[in-house]
Amino acid sequence: MNFLWKSNSHFNLANLFTMVNITCGLLATYFITQNQFIPAIILAWVGGAFDIFDGKIARKYKLSNEFGVQLDSFADFLSFVLVPTFLIFQAVYSTLEGISLVTVAIGSIYYVISGLRRLIQFNINADAGEVAKYFTGVPTPLGAILLWLTYLSAPWITWIGVLALMVFIGALLNSKVKIPHP
Repeated sequence: MNFLWKSNSHFNLANLFTMVNITCGLLATYFITQNQFIPAIILAWVGGAFDIFDGKIARKYKLSNEFGVQLDSFADFLSFVLVPTFLIFQAVYSTLEGISLVTVAIGSIYYVISGLRRLIQFNINADAGEVAKYFTGVPTPLGAILLWLTYLSAPWITWIGVLALMVFIGALLNSKVKIPHP
């Protein structure tokens, strides 16, 4: 079990926590396809908790490595970009047709590409084990929280309002907004 404590191991403790996050994201996706949104949301939040702990474990036990940085971004893309976008698409937009469906598809793709661009740029600028004092642009976990709040507001606003918020949050992911790192 020494591999759990070696920074060069792909299966160190921090990376295993990240893999649990990925598992939660995949299971959440399955539940979304079944229109079971509450279990999907719970799994997404559980994945978010594992995302918090994987970084803390990596820093505390000096387990950070380039593989872990890339793995964490993949997990973030799945759990904090794809899952909430897919949830909103399935839960809010599924009854739309024609030009409305094309419009929300474009907005959803914009959000996904914005999230992916943000994560790629973060990886280019990141050093394994280093933590900046602030994020430039909204981090994808915060973007996901904002999308969950958008989903919760969907019964009171139109699909156009949901789409506008999704596009706005997507723009914030790559903005110059400074967000303090916890």
